[in-house]
Amino acid sequence: MDGLNVSIVFFFLVVGVCQVLRWLSKRLLSPGTQGCLAREFAGSFQLCMSCLELRMLMDIGPWGGGFGLDVVLTLLFLLSAVHGASFDGASANPTVSLQEFLLLESSLAATAAKLLAQGVGTGMGWALTRLYWSWELSQLHFIQNLIAPECSSSIHASLPHAAFVEGSCSFLFHLVLLKVRQSHPLCRVPVLAVTVTFLTYTAGPFTGAIFNPALATATTFHCSGNSLWDYIQVYWLGPLAGMLAALLLFQGNIPRLFQKNLLYSQKSKYKVPKAKVESDKPQQKRKAGKSNSEPRA
Repeated sequence: MDGLNVSIVFFFLVVGVCQVLRWLSKRLLSPGTQGCLAREFAGSFQLCMSCLELRMLMDIGPWGGGFGLDVVLTLLFLLSAVHGASFDGASANPTVSLQEFLLLESSLAATAAKLLAQGVGTGMGWALTRLYWSWELSQLHFIQNLIAPECSSSIHASLPHAAFVEGSCSFLFHLVLLKVRQSHPLCRVPVLAVTVTFLTYTAGPFTGAIFNPALATATTFHCSGNSLWDYIQVYWLGPLAGMLAALLLFQGNIPRLFQKNLLYSQKSKYKVPKAKVESDKPQQKRKAGKSNSEPRA
């Protein structure tokens, strides 16, 4: 359990350092594009380092650390909740940034800058985590440092099956995100954390359940077992297709591409006050009866 304690301290340090980066960006940078890019960088950096350490615990912990999958899933839920509460509007996920672009919430230049910041953040997070592992602060890190250069692919299924799994995870995640993104953080954060934990538990044995192209690039693409094109199909195209399907199902259209709603009928903007019309009918009948009862000259 000493190795687990070291990892928990590592998680606290990573979140603390990234919170300091966010605080400095608010003090030193403009609140517009520069602040947004700084938050995306800090969020991607935090997410990458946390996920790499958590993946190490998941791979080595059951046989080298004396704890089971339940401990790792509990940590995953808590970390997902912390990420959701601390990201300060950043997504740290390219498919979420592309979704905002397709919803006309972000320009092409801003979206491209976000993707670049996410790539730099995950790349730096991967490099610093490898450096941290090389210090071998625990037995788990000693084992991880030995096997890290010879890491194997996270794809443990046929290529179409793996792409379908990643696409399905992305589809469900984005569908939940679209539903709760306007909700209060007290509701949104735990719902998304439960969703991520559930998807990781169910789809993890097949592909790792990453459904984040930037995170997958930093953590998986350098591993042996599959070609670069295989990784692109599973971890880039799969999540992108899942996001598009979720957006189309939720909206009925993709505003950046077309405005016509393909799935849901548009309700009329103006409503007829039926209750008022029905209440006026008896009065009209009484007036008609009164006029008929009047004597004719």
